[in-house]
Amino acid sequence: MQTAMSAFTTQRGSDEQDQIWLLQHPPVYTQGTACQQQPLIGTSIATIKSDRGGQITYHGPGQVIMYPLLNLKRFNLGVKGLVAAMEQSVINLLNEHAVRAVRRANAPGVYLEQAKIAALGLRIRRAHSYHGLSLNVDMDLTPFSNIDSCGFAGLQVTQMADHIAVVDADEVAKKLMRHFVLLI
Repeated sequence: MQTAMSAFTTQRGSDEQDQIWLLQHPPVYTQGTACQQQPLIGTSIATIKSDRGGQITYHGPGQVIMYPLLNLKRFNLGVKGLVAAMEQSVINLLNEHAVRAVRRANAPGVYLEQAKIAALGLRIRRAHSYHGLSLNVDMDLTPFSNIDSCGFAGLQVTQMADHIAVVDADEVAKKLMRHFVLLI
């Protein structure tokens, strides 16, 4: 996926249409450019070095991934504005279900009390974004216990299914994109 996003970003012209990719990954750990953690031992889950920012995280089935491949100039957005729009789209989505989520200063992502429900990792090249946001919907959270998620020791993670009775990842993806598009 990283190769496809990078190729799209490299080859796109200034008038190329923006895209938002919504997907789920097979089980994988990804390490951002700031990650110094060594590859994990004793797990069958692959660890992949990524060119996104940030530390290490886990992706797997039941987690909605949103990759906004945007010309930031077209939307008059900087990195902080893009991060804020991504975080707010998750907060607005969760508010639809009466779940109160918040941002944290100096810790990108979205949190429910002390647990992280959404993580962000971006790459900006020539004012174009790629990589993006992962939202835990209804998944096996066990692989997070093998890492210091997003570089924070002991950081707990949560998912929508722990707070909302019925959760469908495909429906969540559509709603997430709708909220995001309204903000950019």
